[in-house]
Amino acid sequence: MAEDLNNYLLEDEETSGFDYKAFFFKLLMYWPWIVGCVLVALIGAFFYLKTLTPLYTVSSSVLIKDDKGKTSGSEASLADLGFVTSSTQNFDNELEILRSRTLLKKVVTNLNLYISYNLPGQFRDEEIYKQSPIKVWVTPEEAESMGYAKVEMHFQNGKLHTATVLHKGEEWKKDIDSLPAVFSTPVGVFTFSAADSTWKQLEPVPEVIQATVLSPNAAAASFRGRLSVAASNKSTTIAQLTVTDSEVARGTDFLNKLVDLYNEEGNNDKNEVAAKTAEFINERIHLINQELGTTESQLASFKQRAGVVDVTADATQAAGEQASYERAYAENEVQISLVEHLKNHIQSEANQYEVIPANIGLNNSDLNSVVQNYNEMLIERKRLLRTSHEDNPAVQSLNASIEVMRKSVMGAIQTAEKGLLINRQALEAQTRKFAGKVSDAPVQEKEYLSMSRQQEIQANLYLMLLQKREENNITLASTANNARVIDEPLAGGQIFPTPSQTYMMALILGLILPVGVIFVWGLLQFKIQTRTDVEKITNLPIVGDIPLTNEASNSAIVVRENRNELMEEVFRAVRTNIQYMLSEGQKVILFTSTTSGEGKSFNAGNLACSFAFMGKKVVIVGLDIRKPGLNKVFHISHREAGISQYLADPEHTDLRSLCQVSPISENLYILPGGTIPPNPTELVARKSLDMAIDILKQHFDYVILDTAPIGMVTDTQLVARVADLSVYVCRSNYTAKSEFKLINELKQENKLPHPCILLNGIDMSKRTTGSYYGYGKYGKYGRYGYGKKYGYGYGYGYGKENVKK
Repeated sequence: MAEDLNNYLLEDEETSGFDYKAFFFKLLMYWPWIVGCVLVALIGAFFYLKTLTPLYTVSSSVLIKDDKGKTSGSEASLADLGFVTSSTQNFDNELEILRSRTLLKKVVTNLNLYISYNLPGQFRDEEIYKQSPIKVWVTPEEAESMGYAKVEMHFQNGKLHTATVLHKGEEWKKDIDSLPAVFSTPVGVFTFSAADSTWKQLEPVPEVIQATVLSPNAAAASFRGRLSVAASNKSTTIAQLTVTDSEVARGTDFLNKLVDLYNEEGNNDKNEVAAKTAEFINERIHLINQELGTTESQLASFKQRAGVVDVTADATQAAGEQASYERAYAENEVQISLVEHLKNHIQSEANQYEVIPANIGLNNSDLNSVVQNYNEMLIERKRLLRTSHEDNPAVQSLNASIEVMRKSVMGAIQTAEKGLLINRQALEAQTRKFAGKVSDAPVQEKEYLSMSRQQEIQANLYLMLLQKREENNITLASTANNARVIDEPLAGGQIFPTPSQTYMMALILGLILPVGVIFVWGLLQFKIQTRTDVEKITNLPIVGDIPLTNEASNSAIVVRENRNELMEEVFRAVRTNIQYMLSEGQKVILFTSTTSGEGKSFNAGNLACSFAFMGKKVVIVGLDIRKPGLNKVFHISHREAGISQYLADPEHTDLRSLCQVSPISENLYILPGGTIPPNPTELVARKSLDMAIDILKQHFDYVILDTAPIGMVTDTQLVARVADLSVYVCRSNYTAKSEFKLINELKQENKLPHPCILLNGIDMSKRTTGSYYGYGKYGKYGRYGYGKKYGYGYGYGYGKENVKK
């Protein structure tokens, strides 16, 4: 049934749209409820805002220095092959490092942000940052293991009196006598101390302050979810840092500490090469210092044992040339030693991803440049591994680039080594050449000169290493920060909750809810209420609206002669409309309805009285011979003879003698239904009905036929052949909208002559005018037959009791 109703509704919506005007007026009738819902929603929004914690944004701008943006010639060639990370990728990596979990955890633990303080409130807890008179501290390791804990601190006279620790349903309590105090629990050790001068003191001190301990990982994850790190635009390396927090001061401290720790880690990465170089130089200085001391001891012993002999100028010059080449030979040996050290360092499996000592005195600029580029790629790999893993495509790509660069370094080392070896052979040849010139010099002089040369070589090497160590120390001291703060952290205002949006949503909800309820309730009303409902579902003319009346009466006749009250005027209007619809010579008016109880007999009887009071001679015929309702309207006994006798035997029955003069008016005659026949349908189908109506039309001005409900039996369709006008009676709040499908089909199929609608039983106190409630396909109309067990009501009761019923 419901599905049929919905189908019919969809069919009709194609031709009749939604009546917005009627729905608007319907809403006006319920304006107190709508206003009440709006007020309730706004009050609810007010208390809802009281329960929310305000959130603010704190923003800062940081310039990320791109030292890798400028590439050397070798890097440029590798960049063309896709092995070197571009400037944009480097900047993206720095942004990821800024919001990495490891860095954020360091910030949280450094500032103790995993411990928060709040004051219990009526609607919500008020969070306080650096305002508690007592500081609670738990080691990050214990905080991580306990996960979550709450500490309640109770104060008396402004001093801490008791502390209670709550953890997973367990509770531990301790009295505090003095500060600092240590509270050892099974889940960890809590330390209580007085706040330092950097914290603001609450005045006066509240009775209870709560401290919440979270695991540092959870706190870091919370800040990571509220931290936004993004590039200000595509053409710069300026990062915009924004954090959302309930405390502006905490957000400011968080951003400042984040940049500080980021710079600290960046400097540590940059100083790694310099630290390795310092370690290498110190080792070499220690070894050369020992060798230099040994040489000087040998020289002193030699001088004590033998004196120095003067030689000729030529020998001196030759010795000088020889010494010069020997010094060059020694320097060459030093370079070969350094190259061998680098070669052994890079070939070692343990140093596969370790940086190569740089700036150690190599005179080969190409080799130094390649070593520097190789070290930078190793540092970049370590930084990526802090926020990712070995399987990351970026790390894999960088590993390939490092392997290529390592081969380049090995090639440069081999080239430098070959050059040094060739140079050594040349120096040896020159040394032997000048050694022959001084062969005649005394053995002591030669020995002395040899020792002196060794001492000089070692001394020069020692001084050079000292100089390199100072240069390396300067490099360590002058390392610049990787990030520079452009805009200090600044609060951007409250972003949540927004009272204006909340109140607007409450207002909309307060309006939508009652309007939606009224609309849905209207959709669920499948019975007609007013004239507007009828006009929406049928195009048949409406001849009148009959209201309910509170007038209590035992009679169904509410129309009185020479009276001008409501019911008389209403039926006069109905009478006038029916007269306009009747053509000249047309007299027969048929009353029917879909089902019983809609007021068919009541309206037929009162309309007949209205015609009679106008001076017209009227007869009302009870053609509902299955269950005569007209008898009850005019208080006629069911034993009275009526039209059923004439229809059964027209040749031996005088029709006019069956018509009774009504006590209401001498112009009104009543032709009852008579004895209930066993074959009512066959009886009204006989020609005798046409003969009876012809006789009545000859002697009366109007013939009103009270027939059976057309939706229950077919008698009325058979009677309709003798009628000139059909009045279809429907009852407000009783007749289903789907039942109009029947009268519309009867109209389309011309089974009723000139049908019109009479709306009965309108409750004027409801004022539900102009509303459209939807309707569906008509269904069953009830049962109709003989006797009370098949009964249908007469619909003419207008007393208060009947209205309630």
